[in-house]
Amino acid sequence: MVVIHHAHGFRFVIYTSDHEPAHIHITGPGQAKIDLFGANGGVRLVYSIGIKRADMRRLMAETLLKRDAFLREWERIHGRPNR
Repeated sequence: MVVIHHAHGFRFVIYTSDHEPAHIHITGPGQAKIDLFGANGGVRLVYSIGIKRADMRRLMAETLLKRDAFLREWERIHGRPNR
């Protein structure tokens, strides 16, 4: 597990033994999984458990803002992702 970012009281994580598609996990008071290749160059929420809706909106916005950096980290850990 590699913590790649902290924001809003949550950790943004890439697991070293994970699989494609390129995605991150968010942990803190709850957990979520976000694909880094969503529609129209965005990101896509896969699931969220125990995270308040307002927090999830902030986390999605943060993920979109940092998407390119997160993709570079995914590539560093797993190699180039399939799109």
